[in-house]
Amino acid sequence: MTQDILARRELASTGIAVPPIAIGCAPLGNMPETFGYGVTEEQAIATVREALDGPLNYIDTSAEYGDGESERRIGLAYRELGGRPDGSILQTKIGREPNGDFSGDAIKRRFERSLELLGVEAIEMVFLHDPEHITFAEGMAPGGPVEALQSLKEQGLIGHLGVAGGPIDVETQYLETGIFELLITHNRFTLLNRIADPLLTLAREKGIAVMNAAPYGSGILAKGASAYPRYAYQEAPDILIERTKTYEEICGRYGISLGAAALQFSLRDPRIDVTIVGMTKPERIQQTITWAQEEIPDAAWEEILAVPFDVSEPELNRYQ
Repeated sequence: MTQDILARRELASTGIAVPPIAIGCAPLGNMPETFGYGVTEEQAIATVREALDGPLNYIDTSAEYGDGESERRIGLAYRELGGRPDGSILQTKIGREPNGDFSGDAIKRRFERSLELLGVEAIEMVFLHDPEHITFAEGMAPGGPVEALQSLKEQGLIGHLGVAGGPIDVETQYLETGIFELLITHNRFTLLNRIADPLLTLAREKGIAVMNAAPYGSGILAKGASAYPRYAYQEAPDILIERTKTYEEICGRYGISLGAAALQFSLRDPRIDVTIVGMTKPERIQQTITWAQEEIPDAAWEEILAVPFDVSEPELNRYQ
C-alpha cells in the first residue's frame, strides 16, 4: 500500500473528513483485567499527544474504558495542549453504568461526565455502546437509551449517532431503525474471524459509515500466537492459534509483517471507512503507519486469503 492510504476521506453522510485509521484508546484506560497489561497515565498522555501531532489525529474512546479513565487521560492531554487541537477528530461511546443501569437517565449522566472528563462542550460522534446488555425493546423504549442520545443530538451536544457492539444480530437490529449514521464492529472482521461480513455489506448499502475495530483480534495478529495467544480479550481457541501460525508462516516466507497483513486486511476492504487500532504507547503510532504502508505482494495476498475459513466453526460461536 502507498502513502495515499493515509489520505483523509469523507465519512459517509457526516461530511467529516477523517484519516482511515483511528487511535483506539481502550488500553489507555488502564484495564489489565481485559488486556493482560496496564498503561500508566504518563504513557497514555504521551500516546494521545503523539497521535494528535501526526496524521492519525483521530481519537476513539468510551465512557466504559476504565470507567472513564481513558476519557480522563485524553482530557489531560487536551488540556496540556491548551484544548483539543483544530482538525483533530473525537468520538466516544456511551453505555451502561457499572451497576448495570442502561436507562436513558444513565446515558445522560454518562454523557455529561464524558464532556467533563474530556474537557469539551460537544462531541461530533457518539455511539450507543454494547446494547447487547439489554433487549432491543429496552434500547428503543420511550425514555430509553436511544431516545436519550437523540435528545442530546437535538440539543447540539452530539453531531452524529452510531452504534458500537458485539453480536451481529444486535447491531443489525439497530442499523435497520434508520437512526444511526455510524457503525463500529470489533473482533469480528479480521484474518481470523469474518462473521461481520454481511453486517459490513448491510451498512454500506444503507450509506452508514463502517468502523472496524481490533484488526489484530486484541493482539494475537500483531504479536503472534506464541507471544500473545488471546483473541477478543480472552484465551484463543486452538483453531485460531493454529490459523495465526499459518499466517505467520506465509508472512515469514514473503518477508512481511503479520501486523501489516492484519491491518491491511481491514484497510483494503472498500466497505470499511475507518479501522480502529488500539494503542498503548507513542511508538505504536509510527509502527501502525509503517504497517499500513508496507508493501505486500499480490502473491502473498493470494496465499493469505486462501487460508480456509468457515464462519460456522463452533469455536467462533462465542464471537457471534
